[in-house]
Amino acid sequence: MPNQENNQDWSNYEEVVDKFIQVIAKNMNLYGITPSVGRLYGTLFFSEYPMTLDDMRDALEMSKTSMSTGVRSLSEMKMVEPAFRKGIRKDLYKSEEDWYKSFTSLFGNRWRHHTETNIEEAEEAIQELEQIQVQTDDNGLKDKITSDIERLRYAQGYYRWLMRFIQVVESGEIFKYVPRDEKN
Repeated sequence: MPNQENNQDWSNYEEVVDKFIQVIAKNMNLYGITPSVGRLYGTLFFSEYPMTLDDMRDALEMSKTSMSTGVRSLSEMKMVEPAFRKGIRKDLYKSEEDWYKSFTSLFGNRWRHHTETNIEEAEEAIQELEQIQVQTDDNGLKDKITSDIERLRYAQGYYRWLMRFIQVVESGEIFKYVPRDEKN
């Protein structure tokens, strides 16, 4: 009988862990990471040992190609790193367990790309509006374009500020202002 009770304990344990892995996957979706890649990260996070692509495939019942793509994505975001275990020739991976480091990398990568794009798009819009403004004889349109260019310059100022904020996050300087919770 104790064996059956023990099995139920393990089953309860797995249920709790699986539930939290779903929470991780859902939260990572906020950063543009697919739920399946989020589950992969959660699985690696709770794994006691580094895992091969075959281990991940078996754990998540997904294709090895999906695992490889997911690991590559997580690796680019510095959320997964290669690992070594004596006697194993296959590539092994483990999760980055410093979530503060993962967040700063993920946040920086995602926001930097979008912010840089927005700065460029605003500049293109300004140039195109200036061209229209020079060509038109319509004074109402000229005034509207002047007003819109001012709005776009304001937006660019915001995006430049956001780039400085991203640098504060990426550099870790953010922790001077919002300290890490080191209680655990």
